[in-house]
Amino acid sequence: MTDTLEAAAQGHPADSSSTAYQGPSLDQFRAQTAGQDLWVFGYASLLWRPEFEAQEQHLTRVWGWHRALKMWSRLNRGSPECPGLVFALLPGGSCQGVAYRVDRDQADEVLVRLWEREMPMDVYTPSWLPCNTPQGPVKALAFTLPRSSPSFTGQLPAETYRQIFQQASGRFGTTLDYARQTYDSLQAHGIEDRALAALLRHAD
Repeated sequence: MTDTLEAAAQGHPADSSSTAYQGPSLDQFRAQTAGQDLWVFGYASLLWRPEFEAQEQHLTRVWGWHRALKMWSRLNRGSPECPGLVFALLPGGSCQGVAYRVDRDQADEVLVRLWEREMPMDVYTPSWLPCNTPQGPVKALAFTLPRSSPSFTGQLPAETYRQIFQQASGRFGTTLDYARQTYDSLQAHGIEDRALAALLRHAD
């Protein structure tokens, strides 16, 4: 492993319960959605692997957040020896994605499953983000990341992305496959992410 990735591996691990940046609890979100439909904002793997049935879905945009491949992963898409990357919503800008509506009868079950999938180590900060839909504005659950989190990579040089795309692999596969699947799914939804396209050129 190169010196760059070795240095990255010395930081606080993502996919680890050691982080102190814990968001609101599952119980809080369950109480807030009791008896109501659940809206979920998908911006990365939820676009191509939602693992729940939605009664409707709409292209939408959230403001004040942007999609970025800047969250360390040392379990799912990398390892402690060769950390990989996953997407997060970071503060600033805007992000196109898909708003999914889950019927109130399934909302609690889906919320619990989403928590098990996205929040096993409390790395993300779950948030309600306003989204426009044909029926009007809704608040959708999204998994965000503050820049103060130890899982935030900060600005990475092109060489580090090249190394990660070549080497990083975890229990769910490689960082490169994950990034490409997300890009392909965005394209299928008619969403152009120029920043991600530029990153993927480092894998060529």
